[in-house]
Amino acid sequence: MARALVTGAGGFLGQYIVEQLIARGDEVVAFSRGDYPQLKELGAHCIRGDLRDAKAVHNACENVDVIYHTAALAGIWGPWREFHGINTLGTQHIVQAALDHGITKLVYTSSPSVTFDGTDQVNVDESAPYPEKWLCHYPHTKAIAERHVLESNGQNSLLTCSLRPHLIWGPRDRHLIPRLLARARSGRLRRVGDGTNLVDMIYVENAAQAHLQAADAMTPGAPVCGRAYFLSQGEPVSCWQWIDEILALANLGPIKKSISLPAARRVGAVLEGIWWLFRLPGEPPMTRFLAGQLATSHYFDISRAKADFGYEATISTEEGMRRLAEEIGNGVG
Repeated sequence: MARALVTGAGGFLGQYIVEQLIARGDEVVAFSRGDYPQLKELGAHCIRGDLRDAKAVHNACENVDVIYHTAALAGIWGPWREFHGINTLGTQHIVQAALDHGITKLVYTSSPSVTFDGTDQVNVDESAPYPEKWLCHYPHTKAIAERHVLESNGQNSLLTCSLRPHLIWGPRDRHLIPRLLARARSGRLRRVGDGTNLVDMIYVENAAQAHLQAADAMTPGAPVCGRAYFLSQGEPVSCWQWIDEILALANLGPIKKSISLPAARRVGAVLEGIWWLFRLPGEPPMTRFLAGQLATSHYFDISRAKADFGYEATISTEEGMRRLAEEIGNGVG
């Protein structure tokens, strides 16, 4: 039995990690910005705090054996100081606290977008470099944080790794699926590109299990230490066909309207300028980063994760869709 700290424990992935840790008998400290009674009901010790508060992070890490750092500010738009403060400085606070307390294991939740340069990524592996130019602050700040986590491996007995799950989905998602359905219901959903792009994705429970497997595999000299890993279901899907399947679960028709990638990029550039100039709230409905994500192929070679810590997608895409259909059928989303 270990004592684990889960940052972002109230989030989509974080809650599944907490559940799996408690189910196997681990003690969990849940660090979140908000209050989540369901975590207390599971038996987690809940601490409310902000990653940008170094003292709060340091205190939360006391008497901890392993850290699962899932907390992050996601999004395609917003001020640099917010993304950098939470994603980069917050991660640096986590690493420093781990070193100060002599914690031996840190699993960092990264993103495949840290290697995305706006073009197709076809079966790429972890040798893919960070891009020279960034299309938005989220992947940029996550990449800086990831580099710091991996470079900290081996310092003061701390072992680290970084996991890059792509497009996490499943029941209890409150962002991706609900926003997709809301756009479809309002008639604002457009296919970007020619509709043939393939993408990887991962069912949430598989993503959570990978975090536990990676932590368990981190022992001195093990190959997982100091490495980054792409994670997925293991087989890409047709992006827009899969989106149509999700819409069908909510009794919504397939997407009929489309826009080309070059046009979407032009629209995104214009909207970015308008949002920046007039300091409009929220996110632009289209950005250059979002256009590229929706229209290009991006799927990954996950053989390293399989070899180094035994990752397998134990819950199939078909079973995951069945579970998602059950939730949507019950009026969620």
